[in-house]
Amino acid sequence: MADGIFRDGIVQDGIFKDGDLIRVISQEGALIAAGGAASLLQTAHPKVAQGVYDHSYTADDPARRLRNTMGWLYVVQFGTREEAETLSALVTKGHESITGPGYEANDPELQVWVASTLFAVATQFYQLLFRRTFSERELDEFYRQTKIYATILGCPEERMPATYRDFRVYYAGMLNSLKISDASRAVAEQVLHPKLPGGPLNAPGLMMIRLLTAGMMPEPIRVQYGWKWSKAREMRFRLLVAALAAVYPRLPVRVRTLPREVYLHSTRKMLSKVKRKPAIRVRSS
Repeated sequence: MADGIFRDGIVQDGIFKDGDLIRVISQEGALIAAGGAASLLQTAHPKVAQGVYDHSYTADDPARRLRNTMGWLYVVQFGTREEAETLSALVTKGHESITGPGYEANDPELQVWVASTLFAVATQFYQLLFRRTFSERELDEFYRQTKIYATILGCPEERMPATYRDFRVYYAGMLNSLKISDASRAVAEQVLHPKLPGGPLNAPGLMMIRLLTAGMMPEPIRVQYGWKWSKAREMRFRLLVAALAAVYPRLPVRVRTLPREVYLHSTRKMLSKVKRKPAIRVRSS
């Protein structure tokens, strides 16, 4: 999966190469709009929710939380191997302090669930946005690549469902067994009604995000969150997705990938000041 990235005349390896589905899909900045669905699927797990509620700065600084999350994802997907391993080591170190009654951020159980939601939501939204249906071979390829979201943070690969078919069994079981908590609902309120500069100016965009989040949320979880879902709201969701699918893919690639460039630039500036031995090294394949 390694490719050469030119920097200062030196070829450096990335974990993935151009053409890998994880890069083809994740380069699309519009996927950030589906971040609410991924985030609230993650916190549908009560242990994840409690950790976020007790330790996260989502409520106080949602823009910083988004910047840090997207910076890590883009570095893992598009950065050099050294960048990905170094930043992931910092994330793992930071997670060591995120513990409480019954939960630890570095628990493989939670790492598997978080990685699974990132795969599921990206797959769902990309197919809606580009009016494309992935083959099972493509789904299996993309799923195997997204295991990196857990394994680079120290999760043993054998804890992950081995194949896409195994993932489907695991994911369906989780959706039908999770019991969301009061912490889950509190975090959902923070995510869907964030404190952002600009106040009322953000209202139209946030309404769109809330509609996308509810529309993409699997029904068993949406019901537990208590979100109303009527035929009229479903129609608005379908119209929104149709409008995005009609416009977004026709934008220049440079525009669609601008968020990646912005987040990568700021994250690399931060990494340039850090010198730390990676805790986890990713095997080449």
